[in-house]
Amino acid sequence: MRTAEDLIRSTGNQEVLVVPPDLADLARGVAFVAGWDGPLHVLVNNAGVMALPDLQLSPEGWETHLAINHLAHLALAVGLHDALAAAGNARIVSLTSRGHLRSPVVFDDMHFSSRPYDPMLAYRQSKTANVLFAVEATRQWAANGITANAVHPGAITATNLGRHMDPAVTARIMSSGIYANKTVEQGAATSVLIATSPQLEGIGGRYFEDCNEAVVSEHSAWNDPAARVAAYALDPDAATRLWQVSSEALSASRGPASSLVRSVNRAL
Repeated sequence: MRTAEDLIRSTGNQEVLVVPPDLADLARGVAFVAGWDGPLHVLVNNAGVMALPDLQLSPEGWETHLAINHLAHLALAVGLHDALAAAGNARIVSLTSRGHLRSPVVFDDMHFSSRPYDPMLAYRQSKTANVLFAVEATRQWAANGITANAVHPGAITATNLGRHMDPAVTARIMSSGIYANKTVEQGAATSVLIATSPQLEGIGGRYFEDCNEAVVSEHSAWNDPAARVAAYALDPDAATRLWQVSSEALSASRGPASSLVRSVNRAL
């Protein structure tokens, strides 16, 4: 509500509606989709969790980072496909992190069923999934006028995303020079640019950081202050594989998202 009040006050636009879809609960996400009416020009997939100290599973049995950061966003985007297509030139912004440079999607054990659970690996894998989502969504939906790009907003310690992090670890990372501590407004700048710039009309499947497209790196140079994106995060084969595996997981889930994904995928 505070954000809505700020928008109304700063723009004078009284038609600001707040409907919070809880992406930790797929049923609420599906209800949000069902209640949407009309075209949708911009979808920013910004919800996220980070560094949960213990392995937690969603009601569907999915590791929580992957469930919220990736699978719930995929279900939301798929459910809103027709609304995005109706806009004619819609854009999806998929929030990711430089942390993706330290883990690809481990397809053999995405949910830490057999490998030891590591909070940061779980987070980093989900962030790679966010980039791969943008690659595949653009491949599948560009013909419908929908493009998707991945954005690393930067380190914004004023938010509560890092609430599960050890403060000493956070302080050490922030003092290393790898990240610059951004304000909320500075962190939002790249997302706003990717969502609105005429220069990006029809462009998708890319990764942006600090309002610029990142350089593709064959090596996981996560501690290089220069903007980098891992080659595996832009791999079209991995993107297609992740979309297929994720759609199958959503379709097989015993919940409202299953029928949603099945019905939309049949139409594509």
